[in-house]
Amino acid sequence: MSGSPVVVKIGGSTLTHQDTSLKDLVALHKDGFQIVVVHGGGNVISQWTQKQGIRPQFVEGLRVTDAASLEIVVAVLTGLINKELVAQIHSLGGKAIGFSGIDGGSIEAYIAKPELGYVGEISHVNTEPIEAILNSGYIPMMAPLGFHRNDGSDHSGNPLNINGDTVAGEVARALSAERLVFLTDVPGILDANGRVVRRLDPRRAQNLMRSGIIRGGMIPKLNACLRALETASYA
Repeated sequence: MSGSPVVVKIGGSTLTHQDTSLKDLVALHKDGFQIVVVHGGGNVISQWTQKQGIRPQFVEGLRVTDAASLEIVVAVLTGLINKELVAQIHSLGGKAIGFSGIDGGSIEAYIAKPELGYVGEISHVNTEPIEAILNSGYIPMMAPLGFHRNDGSDHSGNPLNINGDTVAGEVARALSAERLVFLTDVPGILDANGRVVRRLDPRRAQNLMRSGIIRGGMIPKLNACLRALETASYA
């Protein structure tokens, strides 16, 4: 393997049979690229919460997560989606190890906005577990969860739900990744006229968010990119 890693965020749409993203990632890995994958699963989580009579709520693209929802989030991300993705990677001839940001103490976080419930803001990324998987020749497949840092509060040590885009950005930042790639089922960032924005600098990105043109789930993606750029060698 050569070069700095490439961090790829994939959405739940990757689980469909029509999506070729995993096949492409396996091919890149076999070609010598170090690939780190952070996956989402929002649609599947919403399906399971609705089965339990919990209506999904979002604030600026972040899922409001109460105690009952957190149990579902942890179970779906780590016990269902993560394992399905790892199984698909291996069925395609690749090699992956599934884990969450809790495992190995990879993602330390805290509750910054209590109104969102058990939603974490990342305070530290421990890259050792990720690098150990990379050095073993496998693709790290990370579910976006973290653990509450030990700050003496009642939440210390609790699992926290963290937006997958945010995790991808912070992991890319911590690894000084060569690239941060978001694979989505939408064409990209759209301007006020509904046209895809092909190139974007930080200043324009901030303006688009302040004006409300960029909203919903695209906000965490853009914030993740801006954070990753703070220490990246690419633009």
